[in-house]
Amino acid sequence: KLLESDQDKLTDLGKKSVEVISNSAIRMKEFIISLLEFSKIGSNKERSMTSIIELIDELKEDLHHLITQKNAEVIYEGDEIVCEVFKQDLIKLFQNLIINGIKYTEKDVKPILIVEGKEKLDHYFFSVKDNGIGIAEEHFDKIFEVFQRLHTRDQYSGTGIGLSYCKKVVELHNGEIWLESKMGEGSTFYFKIPK
Repeated sequence: KLLESDQDKLTDLGKKSVEVISNSAIRMKEFIISLLEFSKIGSNKERSMTSIIELIDELKEDLHHLITQKNAEVIYEGDEIVCEVFKQDLIKLFQNLIINGIKYTEKDVKPILIVEGKEKLDHYFFSVKDNGIGIAEEHFDKIFEVFQRLHTRDQYSGTGIGLSYCKKVVELHNGEIWLESKMGEGSTFYFKIPK
């Protein structure tokens, strides 16, 4: 910030260097925040009764700026599920999947995300479907590993922690997560949580 406030005294090389330093500092801050959030998964040991419809509505409000900016649509379909979960962790799980679905979409495509919830006999079944760029099958396992990125930062921003966060949250609930995807045809992330 001190360097930025004195930019008019800098050469072109100096100004470019300040820009690189500033961008690196922002990325490092985002990375540290993501790591802290990752390490806190499950720190609140209390489960609470949570309406999934209300949770998605709250998320849409929280993400209103991004949704509006990208002209995206987030739709909930399925059952009116109320389940006992680690609410804050589950919010972040849905948030990561929705943000990814919006972010990894071609520029000329309107992002449409369909969130579905079904109550089964012994578990809850969820899916988040997008119309994004898709993921090649050989990367299906890799994307759930921490710090794994499939794209350069110039293409898409991110820390490489989001999907590993999702996996850890699902495992915290003793569930499992997987995906189906085709390049250029979007992705659907599925996860189930036992009752």
